[in-house]
Formats: sequence, C-alpha cells, structure tokens
Amino acid sequence: MVAGRKVIITCAVTGAAHTPTMSRYLPITPEQIAEQAIGAAKAGAAIVHFHARDPQDGRPTPDPEVYAPAIDRVRRASNVIINITTSGGPKATFEDRIAAALRFKPELASLNMGSLSPYGRHRILGKFQHWQYAWEPDLFKAAPSRVYPNTEEIITRTIKEVGAGGTRFECECYDVGHLYNVAYFMDIGLLTPPLIIQTVFGFSGGIGLEADNLTHMRNVANRLFGSDYHWSVLAPGKHQFRLCTMGATMGSNVRVGMEDNLYLEKGRLAQSNAEQVTRMRDILTLLSFDIASPYEAREMLGLKRQANTDGPDTSGTEGKIGQSL
Repeated sequence: MVAGRKVIITCAVTGAAHTPTMSRYLPITPEQIAEQAIGAAKAGAAIVHFHARDPQDGRPTPDPEVYAPAIDRVRRASNVIINITTSGGPKATFEDRIAAALRFKPELASLNMGSLSPYGRHRILGKFQHWQYAWEPDLFKAAPSRVYPNTEEIITRTIKEVGAGGTRFECECYDVGHLYNVAYFMDIGLLTPPLIIQTVFGFSGGIGLEADNLTHMRNVANRLFGSDYHWSVLAPGKHQFRLCTMGATMGSNVRVGMEDNLYLEKGRLAQSNAEQVTRMRDILTLLSFDIASPYEAREMLGLKRQANTDGPDTSGTEGKIGQSL
C-alpha cells in the first residue's frame, strides 16, 4: 500500500440491474439522475457512470433523448468525467447500445469484454411481495433464458464507432477470460495502452468475491499488461466497500454507487449516491490515500479533455477532495 497515492472514485448512479421496488431512493428520472450525479461529484467522485431510465416507470432505456437532460445538466453544473454505458439488455440492438455514446461523445464509455448470462437473478422474485411496476417481476422471470451478448463483432464495432469520437474505453472484466479478450484487442491494435481495466467481482455469471480471486485477477492483468494499465475494482451489495478497500490497498481505483449496491450498511438503504461516495472517501482517507479530482483523473487516465467538460469545478466542495485529509 502506497500512502498518499491518488485513488479515483467512480460513482455508477443508477444502472439497469436494480428496480424501483428495491429502493425508493433509486434515481429514475433525468432530474433525479443528474442531481445524484452532481452530488456524487461534490462528495468526491471524479467519474460518474450513466445509464438512463424511462421517467414514467424506471424501466432501463437506451434512448439518447432520455439521457439528454441529465447529461446536459451535469455538464453545465460540474467538471466531473462522464462515462456512458455501451451495454444493453438481451433484446437491445447494437445501434441501441451505442446510441447515447455516439451522441454525447463522452470522455469514457464502459465496454463489457465478454458475454454474460445472469444466473440466479430469478431468485429475487421471492424477496418482494408487491412490485410497483409490472415490468419488474417480468425482468427477473425471464433471466434464466437470457444472455447479454458481447461478441467479437460487437466489441470491435463499439471500439471503432464510439472510439472515432475521441471516447476512451473502460474495459469491464467479469472473469479472467475477459482480461485475455482485452489482450487480444490490444494485440490487433484496436485497444491502445494505457488501458483502463475494471475488474468486476460477484456478479452472476462472473468470478466470485473471494479475496484470492481479486489477487488472481490482478496477477493475470499484470502478466498481460505489465504496468501499462489503470485498474479499478467493483463489487455488488454488501461486498462493495470490502472489495473496493482491498483493491485500493493493492493499487486499484474504486467504483461505488446504486448501480452496484442499494445499501450504505446492513439494513440501511443509501439515501443517495453521495452517501456511498462519502463512505468510500472516508475509508480511503483513513488509509492515507488521496482522492483524485476530475482534473487529476483526466491526467492519470490520459483522457482527451473535450470542449464540453468545462463545467464548474465541483470537486473539493466536500472534504478537500484531491488533498490529504
């Protein structure tokens, strides 16, 4: 562990896995998503990761028109780095998946590095007696037959088409084989170092949450990429802060947010994404890490600062972000 090392906190604001019934605090409208993204930036997040939801019922949507009010408001209000998803539901077309990233040309976009099948998701049905919206139980009932495809063709086209706008990719690796997929795309020249690698633990269909899995993923990444990559860790639910803290002590950046975890602690729902960012920030500063500002994160990740990232500097308004505490 290197005391004083700057750690980048990403906040994934709403995602597509959770549903409104699971938490009344889950942001679903563009206004709520923007407000929570700005709050997360003020709390210390250098990057905010975006999905969009239908404001009428919270259903995930790839529609750029639904993204627009939230993206525009955040860009006006903050200089936080915007990261837009390129994933999609099993029925989403390729055009659906990249539409928002093509339109808004973010500095970062997430890129899943292999196909996934959501094993066990149907078991969530037994945890809730009443659902706010009909689409919610249907989502989980259909899970056992679904695959979220990320074929070589899909990844190749995403890199070429979204990357043409200057966007860099955060490579989402849910298992060891996904790291080798990253290496393949680097070998053929589609991904260029320094790479941005996010290792994901504990999601259905991927690698588990055990500590030795974190070490194994780190060792494989080191073997494949040497020192020419930036590493981040995320984990779902109650494991979020534990795995992120372990990763940080081993050299990673971290991701928190309601996409991955609806709770702040056992039995207590997070009332905002900012609460999770603040909790993660406090843990890191107690361990003598510094928290990277958006400006510092851009420099660390080699992002090409774009004309639409000139919003007010909201970093540091809570907790002297970017400095030792």
